[in-house]
Formats: sequence, C-alpha cells, structure tokens
Amino acid sequence: MRVVSRWGATADEAAEEFPCDRLCAGADAAYLRAVTVRAAPPTVFRWLCQLRVAPYSYDWIDNLGRRSPRALTPGAERLAAGQTVMTIFELRAFEPDRSLTVVNKVRRGGRALFGEVWVSYRVVPAPGGASRLTAKVLVRYPRGPFGRLMRAVLPIGDLLMMRRQLLNLGALAEREDRSRR
Repeated sequence: MRVVSRWGATADEAAEEFPCDRLCAGADAAYLRAVTVRAAPPTVFRWLCQLRVAPYSYDWIDNLGRRSPRALTPGAERLAAGQTVMTIFELRAFEPDRSLTVVNKVRRGGRALFGEVWVSYRVVPAPGGASRLTAKVLVRYPRGPFGRLMRAVLPIGDLLMMRRQLLNLGALAEREDRSRR
C-alpha cells in the first residue's frame, strides 16, 4: 500500500535521512508525508512550533473539539527538549527554522496501545520562495494481537490525520506570509 506509506513526498525526500532515523533505529515501519507551502521556511517553521499548543489536525478527534489557534501563540517558538507537543508527544530534538522531532510519551498505556511513535517534521526551501514541509513517522509497534491490529489501522489513521495537519499548518503559514507583504 504505497499511498499509505508515502503521501506527497518525492522519491528524493524518501531517500533522505531525517533526525528521527538517528533516534529510532530498528523501526517496524516508516511513513512519509509532505506538502509544498507557498511561504518562506522561517514562517512555516514558526507555525510548526504551534504544535506545542495544539495538534492542527481534525480538532474534533484529537483536540477534544477545541479549535487549534489560527493566530500565532507568543512564546511557542521557544523550544526546549522535553516540552510537551500535541498533548501526547515530547519534543526530543530540534534545529531552529529547520526541524523538530517528537516521540509519544510513556504514560496512560499510550505506548502499549500504539507502540513507540517518532515524528520528525522538516522545513526546507523550495523554488519560488516556497517551502517543503515534510513529516517522517517511525513506529515500533506493540507486540501481540494489538500490535497486528495497529499495523493495519495506524497507517491509514496517520495518513488522514497527518495530511490534515500539514495542510492546515501550510495554509496558516501561507496566510501569515501574505499578510507580511
């Protein structure tokens, strides 16, 4: 199911190393998602920092119905390892204006249910002053029957949720970039 493992990403992007590759050796699966954003990389990265505040996906599912903010939250760009991101993730590594890497927290059985999930978000310049916003997801699935179920369900769920997240962040960055002109 190629469409599930890679959406929007080029073959070159799929061949590149992401920070999560160094932090999660031996993953059971890798998923790559990408969009082109008509905004400068620093603007896109600043919106990526908003993941400290909200998930920016389908809010009715993963934000308890609260709408993810449509304006930048002051201070969200001040990143530090260990910070909470999207409620259930922890920031593990970042490179200002370029990438941030998160892992799901060990609590409330989250890893027992979903396994260990690492995500590296990366922003790189694209032609015409645009950016490529790419997310690579690495998963170590739980063992046993639930792990087999997650292998079938997580790729589809991730595709739907991550696609919405990247499109939302991209649209907000584009709006921000236009307002500065």
